[in-house]
Amino acid sequence: MKAKKSATQIDETALEELRSYAKSAGRSISSVVSEAIEEYLKRARVRPAFRNAMSETLKDNAELLKRLAK
Repeated sequence: MKAKKSATQIDETALEELRSYAKSAGRSISSVVSEAIEEYLKRARVRPAFRNAMSETLKDNAELLKRLAK
């Protein structure tokens, strides 16, 4: 995918840590930020589905969970 320029503001301490990490990993800041954003979005999309499934499972097994808790 073709990269596009983007500007944002970031906390100074976080930026220092980002620069340090990118340097130690032999990567560009851009590649680290791009990967971090992709990973965040993957998790953010999964969370609602996971929460819904967990709620349904807890609801379906409420009696069993009560017995196990005793």
